[in-house]
Amino acid sequence: METPDTSSLRLADMLAGPPDGPLAGRDIALVIFDCDGVLVDSEPISERVLLAALEEAGVAVDHAYFKAHFLGRSFPRVAQSIRDDFRIALPATFESDYRERLLLAFEAELKPVAGVFDVLDRLAVRACVATSSSPPRVRRSLQLAGLDSYFGEAVFTASQVARGKPAPDLFLHAAAECGIAPERCLVIEDSLPGLEAARAAQMAVWHFIGGSHLDAEDAAPGEPPLPVFDRWDAFFDMAPQLARDTGGRTAGQGS
Repeated sequence: METPDTSSLRLADMLAGPPDGPLAGRDIALVIFDCDGVLVDSEPISERVLLAALEEAGVAVDHAYFKAHFLGRSFPRVAQSIRDDFRIALPATFESDYRERLLLAFEAELKPVAGVFDVLDRLAVRACVATSSSPPRVRRSLQLAGLDSYFGEAVFTASQVARGKPAPDLFLHAAAECGIAPERCLVIEDSLPGLEAARAAQMAVWHFIGGSHLDAEDAAPGEPPLPVFDRWDAFFDMAPQLARDTGGRTAGQGS
């Protein structure tokens, strides 16, 4: 017996609903994109490099632990999890060494998530990035993927706020910097901390599970259920009101 595709079923339910899709009744003026696992397919690379570095430091964790404790979180939160669960303080140079190794891996392997260019080209409202990654990492990630010109200076990181995801601070900061009220924002996230942060910010939020690190079984629980999609070519089926009628999006318009 075949297992139903949870993402496809939820998408079908949403498309059978209001003609404006899951954003019916909302006047969205800003789409806030997470970066890793949403714009760039970086999470498998990050996991491999981080777990190898941790093993060298005497900490053995598996894929399940990575997803539960590291995915979507800033490095200080990652280090705190290691201290709490393993009673190990990472070496002073661990973070800088890890980031250097990660960026080298990105140079060779990082790719944009399939279909994201079409969404950014057709998007009729402003866009920005809000990520738990460090400023150098997100900046280089967007450059390597060819996405940097779509966002300009509208790239915000956890280093700019007191509390990272799952607190709402980063998303609220991004909205404020863009001059958009929270209720007019749509957040696209792949991680549970990010989804929690967007909900806490009182923003519309969709769960994107199209990165190679996630599948239908990773669709977030919660009430009410969140819209879930696994392909960027489904984005405007769910939000037709956010698509340009004609013409292309000007690169950098989100800045």
